[in-house]
Amino acid sequence: MIGAGGIARAHVEGYLTFPDLCEVVAICDIDREKAENFRSDHGISGARVYDDVESMFQAEQLDLVSISTPPSAHADNTIAAFQAGVNVLVEKPMAPSLEECDRMIAAQEASGLMLSVVAQNRFRDDFAILREALDSGLIGSVSHVAVNSAWSRALPYYDLWWRGTWLSEGGGCTLNHAIHHLDLTLWLLGRPNAVTAVLTNAQHDNAEVEDLSVAILQYDRALAEVTSSVVHHGEDQYVVIQGERARISQPWKAAADSFAPNGFPNGTNDELVAQLDLIAADHVPLAHTSHVGQVEDVLVALAGGRLPAITGQDGRNAVELVTAIYKAGIEHITVPFPLEADDPYYRAGAVIDRAPHFFEKKKSVRRQEGETVVGSISQA
Repeated sequence: MIGAGGIARAHVEGYLTFPDLCEVVAICDIDREKAENFRSDHGISGARVYDDVESMFQAEQLDLVSISTPPSAHADNTIAAFQAGVNVLVEKPMAPSLEECDRMIAAQEASGLMLSVVAQNRFRDDFAILREALDSGLIGSVSHVAVNSAWSRALPYYDLWWRGTWLSEGGGCTLNHAIHHLDLTLWLLGRPNAVTAVLTNAQHDNAEVEDLSVAILQYDRALAEVTSSVVHHGEDQYVVIQGERARISQPWKAAADSFAPNGFPNGTNDELVAQLDLIAADHVPLAHTSHVGQVEDVLVALAGGRLPAITGQDGRNAVELVTAIYKAGIEHITVPFPLEADDPYYRAGAVIDRAPHFFEKKKSVRRQEGETVVGSISQA
């Protein structure tokens, strides 16, 4: 494991769930004491501790590495792993830029090894039900989608040394929080044709980056609006899909109108609602969910010689959408999608060079007390 911070706990819990498939043998963090505490906290006393990635790769015979460092270190650590002959599961976002994502994919292809990017919300029953209902075709063509990626973070959240700057974090809530929901949007709807967005910092005067963005994704005949936020009390997250014949949403709810001859709604299409509710009721619950579910998929993929459910290309696709949102918000334009290969926002550092510094980071601490919460409090 590379990185012993808060999100690494979700990774190690996944690995410890499957002792017949894997063993955690090494932990690396630039803060050696932090890595040692991590080892102790999780009862993996047999794991060796390192504070340097290259030393770990030279000393260990590894099959897989989990990377849960700050985003700015994802590309270099991933490429180093492939050069050492090690498969990779890397935390979201894959990297802050498309150029870095493509370097990671090129290294993976050259090595013939496996690359998976964390998108743990695809391993959740509520989103699986939404996908199954959409795939059934019962709601008809999609008209409108509302995605609320609502998170709540107080000022001290951005005091951690790597958070709150474009250089080390790569972005704000759009890249580091809403990428979960943006990945789901792509998974459910596919790629949009164009992106419009607005960025702001509403409540965090100790961070350079945005704490709120609103994006409009244009499809052939549909629109999707995505709110990315760390300023929403209650963290009420949802996805609502309006179709030609019905609406479905997460948390699960189905609705369908019946219509009078003059086109006005005159009641509920109970039969269609019942059909949709039956899809939800018939869903077979996933054996393992969230990070544990994705870790299982990666381990089974390695054992069986197949691709993981979520690949490096999936991770790149999500970063591409984030990049388009940033470009649209920074330049105040509508951005055609996908981005062209020669787009100036493709290269590493492009967003850093152009993004507004809403405020300056006022405090930088090496560690913070308290647990890292995975998922929103509304789903706890």
